[in-house]
Amino acid sequence: MRNLTFLKIIFVLVFVGWIMVWILLPTKVYKNTWNPKLENKLNSTYFREQGTNLLLFTFPVVFMGALGCVYLHLRLQKPENLSSKSGGTANRRLSFLRRPFVVMSPIGILTSMELVFALMFAALLIWSLSNYLHISFGHLHMHMEGEKVWQAKLRSVSLRAGYIGNICWAFLFFPVTRASSILPLFGLTSESSIKYHIWLGRVSMVLFAVHTIGFFIYWGITDQMKEALEWSKTYVSNVAGIIASVIALAMWVPSFPTFRRKMFAVFFYSHHLYTLYILFYGIHVGVAYMCMIAPGIFLFLVDRHLRFLQSRQNAPLLSARILPCAALELNFAKTPSKPINPTSIVYINVPKISKLQWHPFTVLSSCNMEKDILRVAIKTEGSWTNKLYQQLSSSALDHLNVSVEGPYGPSTSHFLRYSALVLVSGGSGITPFISIIRELIFQNQQESHVPRVLLVCSFKNSVDLTMLDLMLSVSGSKTQISNLQLQIEAYVTREKEEPQDSEKLIQTKWFKPALSDTPISVVLGPNNWLCLASIISSSFLMFLLLLGIITRFYIYPIENNSGEVYHWTFKVLWFLFLLFAVVCICSSAVFLWWKKQNTFESKQVMNVEVPTPTRSPGSWIYGSERELESLPHQSLVQATNVHFGVRPDLKSKFSDCKGKDIGVLVCGPRNMRHEVARICSSGLADNLHFESISFAW
Repeated sequence: MRNLTFLKIIFVLVFVGWIMVWILLPTKVYKNTWNPKLENKLNSTYFREQGTNLLLFTFPVVFMGALGCVYLHLRLQKPENLSSKSGGTANRRLSFLRRPFVVMSPIGILTSMELVFALMFAALLIWSLSNYLHISFGHLHMHMEGEKVWQAKLRSVSLRAGYIGNICWAFLFFPVTRASSILPLFGLTSESSIKYHIWLGRVSMVLFAVHTIGFFIYWGITDQMKEALEWSKTYVSNVAGIIASVIALAMWVPSFPTFRRKMFAVFFYSHHLYTLYILFYGIHVGVAYMCMIAPGIFLFLVDRHLRFLQSRQNAPLLSARILPCAALELNFAKTPSKPINPTSIVYINVPKISKLQWHPFTVLSSCNMEKDILRVAIKTEGSWTNKLYQQLSSSALDHLNVSVEGPYGPSTSHFLRYSALVLVSGGSGITPFISIIRELIFQNQQESHVPRVLLVCSFKNSVDLTMLDLMLSVSGSKTQISNLQLQIEAYVTREKEEPQDSEKLIQTKWFKPALSDTPISVVLGPNNWLCLASIISSSFLMFLLLLGIITRFYIYPIENNSGEVYHWTFKVLWFLFLLFAVVCICSSAVFLWWKKQNTFESKQVMNVEVPTPTRSPGSWIYGSERELESLPHQSLVQATNVHFGVRPDLKSKFSDCKGKDIGVLVCGPRNMRHEVARICSSGLADNLHFESISFAW
């Protein structure tokens, strides 16, 4: 425990120091005092103009990434006491910071803590811009004869808008690093942080638009439009900046919600232009400024390459349950060596449908109850999922190639801390809660503290009630649902009574995995975080070594002998090439080492014989005869109240909840999430702790 506290203190101190550098960057103190001294000591013949920024901006983040890995590894080794009593007074004191504070469209749901950090970040941007402009306006440089003061100020504002956009880019890649070692230390996951990536992207686009348009106006009024076509050998390349702006616009427009939901494929493919954007953006700003945003890109590249290596393997699909509500449950073989926390997700690719598209889906299974099986729920709501449903329900397949990335999810089962849980779902939003309920069933069997559960689920049609059947395993194992304090209130909003001719069966199809299939596991195995720390550390050290060697023994002699500055673009290309190369080398080496260690365990998992049932189980809600899980099936029916033709009165449901600490989790349509957030923020009850799970970003 002391080790964890010590590591967290070091992490916080480094993080605060890194932020302080960003705060001081636009000031006279940094420009006139710090920077000259640091450049004399750090910008040696080994690193030239990038030495200072490598130390102040790149190193702290890489250090936090490696330190976060060690912290998460040690925390996994320490059994957590998640009882409500240990929930700690500190948790209750800070609970008000996690309460919803702003609930409105298009911003969504903002907690008090998120609002505080958003205001602090906005203050950083305003502080930086005001300082840059104050210093710049005090020492205006006329770039041409006859240039007016207002024209010079326009150029200065346009340039500084680009500087501020660079700050946004320094944070842009952290939320999309799925296996991040930094986000969990702030209590975040990549899935819950996507909105920060969206906000940062939009703010940076506005700032870069001001930057680009401002310079075009300046060039136009000063008769310098030829500057737009300049590709300088020694300074900023304007052409590269314009190309980067066009690429950014092509990525930005399809990312708007209306466009993205209607044409997801266009959004998906256009967003992969980020590689070209980074290239031309780097050529535009140069290596010194690239060092400011490089750490986020570096950690993202490590994660992205590991995902690529994992996705080259096919996962063994054992069976698929086809529900009459147009939903699927896919069952994969997995290695039992790594626990997967509830509400985790995996990304799935089916080459037969699309070789490039990856889609996130909720993990249903509890790794404690089903150590060798990973279950995934899929509701058909788009063209890709519809094609998958039609293929599995209509064709006589005996094997389907499926690739999987992940799983990704929270680092702890934090919901066990509460005395009671209220789970509110709409439609397919029930899927994250199934994994929670299954984990609670296991914890109850271990005689651990288990909160009582109220599940309020809303569906459009009665056939959608079969989603509840996903709580039961296809393998036939009996689960003690009857011993769990579980109450299910199910609402069917578009039907006023139960249909009479509604008897339908859930189909179960079994597949034969190929010998080349690899059971799903965390990408780097049981010691995933330590392996990731070794990749981050070794690749960064290798990057510094190679960069120093090339700069000292290749670039510096050219500059020293010829008296000319080495080509601006080639410096950036060397920087990006080395960054990408060391990530690929170190990540591949550690991944292949783990794959070799994992070969024996994978063979054991693949040799397990999966029993094939004589007939498919029926849906619990339609009263069909079940040969599997009859006891859990009866317990589930007894715990469920079905209401037709009405919507749930959530305010009354919450007012009836009694307990010291009640966790309120909601997953469903935006209006439902907002309604629950408003109730929790209204102050009617101080014991409600709100959390939203959303995949509709």
